[in-house]
Amino acid sequence: MNPARPSTAAVWVSALRPKTLGASLCPVLMGGALAYHDGALKDTLQWQLVGSAFAGACLLQIASNFANDLFDGLRGTDSGERLGPARAVGCKLVTPRAMVFALCITLVFAGFPAWFLAHHSGVVFAIIGVCGAIAAVGYTAPPFTLAYRGLGDLFVFVFFGPIAVAGTRAACDGAWTISALVCGLAPGAIAVCLLATNNLRDRVGDLSNDKRTLVARFGQRFGRTQIIVCHVLACIVPMFAVIMLQLPPTIMLASFIAFMFAPASITIARGRDGVALNKNLAMFGALLYVYGATFALAIWTGQSMSGGAK
Repeated sequence: MNPARPSTAAVWVSALRPKTLGASLCPVLMGGALAYHDGALKDTLQWQLVGSAFAGACLLQIASNFANDLFDGLRGTDSGERLGPARAVGCKLVTPRAMVFALCITLVFAGFPAWFLAHHSGVVFAIIGVCGAIAAVGYTAPPFTLAYRGLGDLFVFVFFGPIAVAGTRAACDGAWTISALVCGLAPGAIAVCLLATNNLRDRVGDLSNDKRTLVARFGQRFGRTQIIVCHVLACIVPMFAVIMLQLPPTIMLASFIAFMFAPASITIARGRDGVALNKNLAMFGALLYVYGATFALAIWTGQSMSGGAK
């Protein structure tokens, strides 16, 4: 007996991949918090710029998810035999034409926050927006097919890490700071944990469809090590920022949060595989949300204890 077809709304919500959208929220929360710490988050306009940074990052991530669904579905990578959630195009729940339309609409909407940021904070944000859109679609779309060439991890680390954190911070007053770039290593690393776990789970199907992710290229041992190293990096970045960059000691709460999610990496190191890795994906997705919120709250608490923002 075939399982019941999900509702149209459920299909599209799944295509958004909401559990992964913390990859957009986390670095923006951190960048906004650093702007507050530096005294650059002063009025309504700055808050609007931070909000625009989140809207732009979120829409580009959704665009990437739609493009991934579309092009992986067309290539047969997302077949009904995959171990993860059913994908809309691959499982014929949405037509390719409908997904193309959704992708185009999402990119159009992403242009509005990019324009707002460029208008108020400089043309560099228009350049970032265009590059982000190209990378989001080119993640799986030809001719770039970054994911199929093993470049997806680098794209995710850079765009959801240092660029997102430092870019949000710079949107407020134009300053690209070392502290924001360094702190950006943490969300980038957690986002890579999420991606590498996904690639570890799907490595057999990826190989059969010539999707040469890093895990597919170098094997599951490499993927498991990559996840552990990135998780450790997320743990130590706040401590380094406190010691070397004089950020408030309270941000080490983010290190504590990352440590509390250690089972996500430990179970992978011990060999968890297949569909069981969906639990780890959920944990890393949750870590992105909680890490960003904790870092922002810690900055605010630290500033309050020391007498307010600079």
